[in-house]
Amino acid sequence: MIGDVVGEPGLTVLERRLPGLIGEHSADFTVVNGENAAAGFGLNQECLKRILGAGADVITTGNHVWEKREFWPLLDKEERVLRPCNYPEGSAGHGWIRLQKSSLDYMVVNLQGREYMTAIDCPFRTFDRVMTGREEQPEFLASQDIRAAECGAFTLVDFHAESTREKEALGYYLDGRASMVAGTHTHVQTSDERVLPRGTGYITDLGMTGITDGVIGMDKAICLGRARNQVLYRMECAAGGISAVEGVLVELDQNSGRALNLRRIRSFAG
Repeated sequence: MIGDVVGEPGLTVLERRLPGLIGEHSADFTVVNGENAAAGFGLNQECLKRILGAGADVITTGNHVWEKREFWPLLDKEERVLRPCNYPEGSAGHGWIRLQKSSLDYMVVNLQGREYMTAIDCPFRTFDRVMTGREEQPEFLASQDIRAAECGAFTLVDFHAESTREKEALGYYLDGRASMVAGTHTHVQTSDERVLPRGTGYITDLGMTGITDGVIGMDKAICLGRARNQVLYRMECAAGGISAVEGVLVELDQNSGRALNLRRIRSFAG
């Protein structure tokens, strides 16, 4: 699972490093958060093609997915692009997908936190609704059985949230029901990757994919001006410097779906 791709530098390093990482680690399935790919805010069709072309099986997002209004129709059409599924009913797109690759079943669920963020539907209760099959289903998923706990799918959760407390709470709430819970959004990779008591892999934040010597991938001078002057200058992606792909590699037991071990990834552009 790969952390938020930030702008053109993030796309470039992802294209340069992700195929090699997949081959080096014999990765069977790859999830990439792409919500900051289009110049730092949102997604567009070109970014979508580049992320999938680099090797992503599913693209997750977060609160910035709504930045490019012209992309909204694609959220309804592109089944491998998710937006957080706890946005209220009627929002464009879908928040989970179940698919098969190499004879293995995978389910990816995208959720968004509420602490210090927009107060949308409860991510805890939304996950419960998804797993019991009572959520409204996109047309292309309508015929699928989404009771992943019953069908043995590997369940991977991207929890796009600000609060570390809320992220850890969801991790323990899903312990034993999800194979992996990975936090995104803060762009700073945490060092708390672990397997929870009932077998769910967990990390508070995957980090980001982009310029590592900016401020969360953004231009340092602009971010400094925002902090010092309390003026919300429009942020722009950092234009130069060292770039890296950040995320986590998780090994899952094929019989139980539980996490066996986790390893952080931080791969710099060559």
